[in-house]
Amino acid sequence: MLTLSETAAALQGAAKVVITAHVNPDGDAIGSSLGLMHLLRALGKDVTVLLDDDIPAAFSVLPGYDVIERPREGEAIACDVFVILDTMSDRIGGTSGAVRARRILNIDHHHTNTGTAGEELYLDGTRAATAEIIYDLAGALGVRPDAAAAACLYTGLATDTGFFRFSNATAHTYRAAADLLEAGAEPHVISEALEVRPLQTVRDLAEALSQMELFADGKACGIFLTQAQTARMAATESFIGHIRVIDGVDVAVVLKCKEPELCRVSMRSKRVDVSRIAASFGGGGHVRAAGCTLTQPFAEAKQTIMDAIARAIREGWTA
Repeated sequence: MLTLSETAAALQGAAKVVITAHVNPDGDAIGSSLGLMHLLRALGKDVTVLLDDDIPAAFSVLPGYDVIERPREGEAIACDVFVILDTMSDRIGGTSGAVRARRILNIDHHHTNTGTAGEELYLDGTRAATAEIIYDLAGALGVRPDAAAAACLYTGLATDTGFFRFSNATAHTYRAAADLLEAGAEPHVISEALEVRPLQTVRDLAEALSQMELFADGKACGIFLTQAQTARMAATESFIGHIRVIDGVDVAVVLKCKEPELCRVSMRSKRVDVSRIAASFGGGGHVRAAGCTLTQPFAEAKQTIMDAIARAIREGWTA
């Protein structure tokens, strides 16, 4: 396990850096990736951000959004350091085969991250977001975030704390956010951009909510999207928040069928440790927010995750 200063030293000694994060990227994955890119470019580094997934258009408000690349089949980028953010290396999709690196750093805040052979891990489970770690790393690198980096890192902080409503936000999180505001982040611009939804997305939400299912004696609620629905619905990130708030519901789950035998699962909870559920399927995350991928057909995957959640509630898997 690396220290923060050792992590900074590894980056300071690199000329070429490639940064990636998990598939189905959220605000923290995108914000921390772009934030680190800006910090390293300020130090004169050659930096590429590779994310193997579509990036929601709402994040186009972030400086650097337009330079994010997707890995190209049959091509590999050579670099000194390959940085994997906000996840273990088994959740970065095709990026894993698109980079040839002398050194691999994994920087994360998920306590379920146990590291992988060949990588060097810096993990701080006390931080609310990986973006909060990158904020700490800026100090160790001796570079102050400019307005571009601040906007990206603030977005990571805000989205992973539910805009500072969740219990994972600490005094350090608020101090980091205040410092990023002083550096040029504009919360109202970011929040307004992330709240905007195309008309079709609102219609998709209405459709998804119309088919939500209560289970586990009403203590869990799920939205289960078939492959056709998943392909048709461009933005589904907000769906889980709408069922999480239902009275009596402890665990909310959204399952999206991406391929005939591949389904992605996101879970949120009020009491149950959903990271434990996710870990049982090779996924990970936080106690209150976690995810995994099920390599099963839609109907089978749906039943698998419903059974797992019902068991966790029944057996009291609380943190």
